[in-house]
Amino acid sequence: MKACWDAAGEVIKAWATEGHSVALPGLGSMRFGLRAKSVAKVEDVKTSLISTRRIIFTPTQDLKDELANTSIQITCYDRNGDVVKRVTSADAGTVEDNDNENTNSESEQGQQGSQSQQGQQTASTYALTISRTGVGSATVTKDGNAVTSGTSLNEDDEVEISITPAEGQVPTATVNGSEIELTEDNGVYTGSFAMPGQASTLIINTGEGEDDDYDPNA
Repeated sequence: MKACWDAAGEVIKAWATEGHSVALPGLGSMRFGLRAKSVAKVEDVKTSLISTRRIIFTPTQDLKDELANTSIQITCYDRNGDVVKRVTSADAGTVEDNDNENTNSESEQGQQGSQSQQGQQTASTYALTISRTGVGSATVTKDGNAVTSGTSLNEDDEVEISITPAEGQVPTATVNGSEIELTEDNGVYTGSFAMPGQASTLIINTGEGEDDDYDPNA
């Protein structure tokens, strides 16, 4: 029996690793799964979205019925080891269905895309330092809200820039040394970038000259 059980264990591991749901006779089935953050665009899919790996066991109905019908006894002892209270279960025998729990947060191996349980993923945040030179004006926002120097943002947060440069000047903006493409409309230049997964520096040049009164936190 030991040799058979050991051999069966190796087969179960091999099949589960390949993405199969493996039957365990008399007990249920098991498979591997993931908890991962969901994204809307395929170009945003990356391995860093994975938060945890899981082993998911789905019991047979017979096994769940056996647990539901099992009487549970709770015995309380005092410090001397004497029984002070004994109660027997009178609950409805409800068995938690782990296979359906967090269905929207499980992603089995072999499937494309990923989903996440609301509140399960705690996103990391990174500080954005903003530095500006020139005599024009500029605003930095996220979802319509002002972003000031030192603000912590999540990776891939969309940051928008609006620049009104000094007269006759063409502004520039870079994040961590990479130039941000700006589009001009009626003298106002706009652009955006996705927040990198690290502390970053945004440098905006609105035109010639230095504005010593500029406060990035204003």
